[in-house]
Amino acid sequence: MTSNLLNHQIDDILESVLEDASGDIYMVNPSRDAIEEFVSVATGFDGDLPSVHMLADERTLKDVMDDFIIASNAADLISEGALALRTLEAAPENSLVVSEDRVVAIVHAGDRVGGLITDDESFVEDTYDTYADRWADAADFNLRTPPITDVRETLADEISPAAEEDFTAILDSLETARGDGDGLDEVTISLLVAAKNEALLYDISKWGEDVGIASKATFSRTKTKLEDMGLIDTEKVPIDVGRPRLRLKIGDDRLNEADNGQLATVAQSILN
Repeated sequence: MTSNLLNHQIDDILESVLEDASGDIYMVNPSRDAIEEFVSVATGFDGDLPSVHMLADERTLKDVMDDFIIASNAADLISEGALALRTLEAAPENSLVVSEDRVVAIVHAGDRVGGLITDDESFVEDTYDTYADRWADAADFNLRTPPITDVRETLADEISPAAEEDFTAILDSLETARGDGDGLDEVTISLLVAAKNEALLYDISKWGEDVGIASKATFSRTKTKLEDMGLIDTEKVPIDVGRPRLRLKIGDDRLNEADNGQLATVAQSILN
């Protein structure tokens, strides 16, 4: 990467940076789109990822990480040591990607994006040292979303491999999973998958709490909402000691007729 990257998409610029980087990288003041694209590019990157230190506006990070798809993949990168998140109090004018060899300024001009590069040794060294110092003083961003790898592995182990396949297929069919009208949230998806596989409410809510998706109380409240809207049904399953447990079942024929690629779309249309 020896020349400016003009008329490129953000993902192209980030992929070029990752391919050419040596040592740690500081990603400073990324936009919402840049954070999303970085997680996507890094998740699908074919090769050894450098360690990326992302210094970002706290509000922007919170907004982006409200999407379970992005947050759970970011959590995977963190668990692999490829990403660390800290918050930035005083942001520079531009978004920067700083490596030991070059500084790239990400500049937006209308619908165009450019990566303006300098490899001046003195300037790069000073900039790198500046953001290394700011990183040392910055506060950690607490990402509470579990890594998607842990979610899938534990779901297969504790519910069933079929449930994990359904969960993954639904996520793959969605652009976002934040439950704000643009996508189903992770608790709703988990309960729909549990109902499709006729799992017990106790088992799916315990799994969800243990893996870090949400509390049992949140699962119970969401179950009640979905049941009231007719998306799922429950039946009592007697146990030897204590109150009967509830088995979840699909409650709407439109969901029974939908394949995994359509299940999210059908459920979202009913919810809205």
